[in-house]
Amino acid sequence: MAKKSQCLKCTGLCCRYFALPIETPESKGDYNDIRWYLCHEDITVFVEEGDWYLNIKNRCRHLSKEDYRCRIYDKRPRICRGYRHSDCDFTEGEYEYDLHFTTDKEMQDYIKIKFDNNASEKQKVKRQKKRKKK
Repeated sequence: MAKKSQCLKCTGLCCRYFALPIETPESKGDYNDIRWYLCHEDITVFVEEGDWYLNIKNRCRHLSKEDYRCRIYDKRPRICRGYRHSDCDFTEGEYEYDLHFTTDKEMQDYIKIKFDNNASEKQKVKRQKKRKKK
């Protein structure tokens, strides 16, 4: 009964975006490429269970604006057919991503922390080693 009640409140959240897996960035250049994605409207990037995804906000053309039902339900694509009630986006609260970037500025700040701060730490360690040798 809870499932049916939940379906009656559905606004087709799962039909308003799609997420594609992307390669896990390794270099500063890889992260900067992801920053480029985030310069575009309606794009976010998230990490879930260690896997990176490009999230594109774009409503399915077959989602009815009136009642949020699929207008091609009987002929919907395989991805839609594989979607289960347990995967439903109609849940309270936010997702718990490992990381979630919504702007290029957020990624730029992350790059700075991940690479620039790390580089300065490496330089500190090198200086300390040189001092100890003297």
